[in-house]
Amino acid sequence: MTTIVFPGQGSQFVGMAKDFHDNFNIAKLSFEEIEDYTQIKIRKIIFNDVDNQLNLTEFTQICIFAASYSIFKSYFSEFDYNLKDINVMMGHSLGEYTALACCNKINLKDCSIVLKKRGQLMNNAIEPNLTGMAALIGLGNDNVHQIIEANKLNLEIANDNSPMQIVISGEKKELYKSKNIFLNNGIKKFVELNVSAAFHSNFMINAQEKLSEEIELCNFSDNKIQIISNYDAQPYKDTFTIKKNLQQQMANKVNWTQSIKKLEEIGENKIIEIGPNKVLSGLINRISKNFDITSINTISDLQ
Repeated sequence: MTTIVFPGQGSQFVGMAKDFHDNFNIAKLSFEEIEDYTQIKIRKIIFNDVDNQLNLTEFTQICIFAASYSIFKSYFSEFDYNLKDINVMMGHSLGEYTALACCNKINLKDCSIVLKKRGQLMNNAIEPNLTGMAALIGLGNDNVHQIIEANKLNLEIANDNSPMQIVISGEKKELYKSKNIFLNNGIKKFVELNVSAAFHSNFMINAQEKLSEEIELCNFSDNKIQIISNYDAQPYKDTFTIKKNLQQQMANKVNWTQSIKKLEEIGENKIIEIGPNKVLSGLINRISKNFDITSINTISDLQ
């Protein structure tokens, strides 16, 4: 059986999915439909970005979602795939929403509207330049947690991306203070991320509560496809649990490493990454070498 995975924020680039849009009518229609639901000129942002909006969280998320969704629809149409061929879908943060829309657990309209709201809430969750995030290269979740605890750093692990890559969130002054501490304790590289706030941390609690109300209004549908939740790295089919986990996602850690280990544990061995760039394929390879991974990012990947 096959697992489909979808990327999150940070995978975006100008022109993503344009080749699918220009060559597959189903991709063009997907973009048009999402634009109608959100009243955002998504294609103008993605294909031209003359106003430098693509990297603004308010627009980034819905743009990545539209690109990933249109690639998915094109891929399944071109190869005449059926959702019955898919056992599991999952995504990294934002990508979990893409997974839910692509497997029809949430309809496209509801998902588009929620993601527009999610981008706005996360972008405006806290005053700019007070909080941020940093990627730590070289150690895994447990070691980073020990460093945080031992040095009494007021930081949170936001993304457990792989055994060699962790993302932390917190106030910028605390991130600056922590840099040399991490570099002196086994971290090989400390990279401050270009984001508007400390995502997947307690700074997102108020925004999470507001988004939870929006998610509650969505119509969820049951089917046989399992979703591995970012929140607890467990597979679920029932939409009640999937919804409750989604409502906890924004202010809590993305458990990507454990999610991939769980995928391995339940016997999955083929993964198709669908969406801009190939970030997740690289992370998955660092977690386990036991997967056959294909990345569908451009039309040339279809070959």
